[in-house]
Amino acid sequence: MSDNPSHKKREKNRGGELKDYWSLFSLILITAAAGTAITWNVQGGWLQWMHYFMGFFLCCFAMLKIFNLSAFADGFQMYDLIAKHSRAYAYIYPFIELGLGLSFLSFLAPAVTYSVTIIVMIIGTLGVVSALRKDLDINCPCMGSVLDVPLSTVTLTEDVGMGVMAVVMLTLTPGIM
Repeated sequence: MSDNPSHKKREKNRGGELKDYWSLFSLILITAAAGTAITWNVQGGWLQWMHYFMGFFLCCFAMLKIFNLSAFADGFQMYDLIAKHSRAYAYIYPFIELGLGLSFLSFLAPAVTYSVTIIVMIIGTLGVVSALRKDLDINCPCMGSVLDVPLSTVTLTEDVGMGVMAVVMLTLTPGIM
């Protein structure tokens, strides 16, 4: 990978300031607010909120990737374990994410939705860890090519957080297990 000119070692201080992640944080805050708004007067509490948050989050992030599929695929192939070997997967991934988001929002097959989310997030986490260990300076494809956010521990936290929420929902949602 070191002979690939499309990425390089991380520049000093890149990703070191809160402003470097404002676009990501704003999307997270907006999806959290949307999840709160839709569950405000609905029974189900925080578990229901997580469900809607994940739905909005995945749909928003899929949309950013779909804006420019080719650019997303270029970035995704730099670190994702499957996309490195299959450009087709890099093109399909945003639609997997969109399908998961819509499944969360519609409560379609929750056990399958949670399980697929866990698998996708584990694969994503492993790819991010690998890229971070190599200290690669690449933009996080999670935001598509629309927003300039470096791949970092924030990306890792996002993948791990979504995986953990899916595990919590899988284990605590009544009637799932």
